[in-house]
Amino acid sequence: MPQVTLIGYRGTGKSTVAALIAARLGCEWIDADAVLESRLGTTIAALVQDRGEPAFRAAEAEILADLLGSFRGVLATGGGVVLRPDNRLRLRESGRPVIWLTAPADIIRSRLAADPTTRDRRPALTAADPLTEVEAAVATRLPLYTECADVAFDTGGEPPPAVADRIVVWLEAHGRDRR
Repeated sequence: MPQVTLIGYRGTGKSTVAALIAARLGCEWIDADAVLESRLGTTIAALVQDRGEPAFRAAEAEILADLLGSFRGVLATGGGVVLRPDNRLRLRESGRPVIWLTAPADIIRSRLAADPTTRDRRPALTAADPLTEVEAAVATRLPLYTECADVAFDTGGEPPPAVADRIVVWLEAHGRDRR
């Protein structure tokens, strides 16, 4: 099982913060989306375009189950991993502590717009552009993230190293007894 699992909408800083937490804990970290793309030999956007979102979500669930069962570091999940009930169950049973990274929709939009890989790697999940769907998608997923998370940290108001420091302090005080 991971030492800690990060969930949250795309652009909340899961990969950046995961790397920082792992450095502070002296362990490895992994990005589940990067593992998926590596194993399938394609980007998530191309997978969704070629085979549809259900195929992507099935592959995402398979990767999550594998990583929760075998990886011992800091796991950064994909933003929509909570959409499937079986994934939420897996997170609660094997991913704990589960830390939910949040940020206001306008900050998420700014981060996604500034990331040159957004268009190529992050597919639109509706007919809307990925930048315009943020607020509605975050609102829809809010109860799903809440269902899985042991704690939430807002990443919108401080730099990633400060967020990672706060998470490590929380882990030292609470995280290890969440299993």
